[in-house]
Amino acid sequence: MNASVAIQVLPEVSETKELIRIVDEVIDYIKSTGVSYYVGPCETAMEGDYDELMDIVKQCQLIAVKAGCKGVSSYVKITYKPEGEVLTIDEKTTKHHR
Repeated sequence: MNASVAIQVLPEVSETKELIRIVDEVIDYIKSTGVSYYVGPCETAMEGDYDELMDIVKQCQLIAVKAGCKGVSSYVKITYKPEGEVLTIDEKTTKHHR
């Protein structure tokens, strides 16, 4: 595992229910990919192969638009080590959860 990516997808919609529906579709897509992920209150973290994660990030935009928004903004954080391992989601978060 050479990459960790966190993504926050913000569909351009006027209603909160619609925003939640579209974000849920994006999260369902991430779940379907088989990568290790963690859904937080403001973003979803994923870990795996860099190229695979970048493809997922790209698809998240397309899925949001296909789900019905006229545009989407996303904030993406990337940790990448081409010759090494990155910290896992568990290593970063487990000690902070009860």
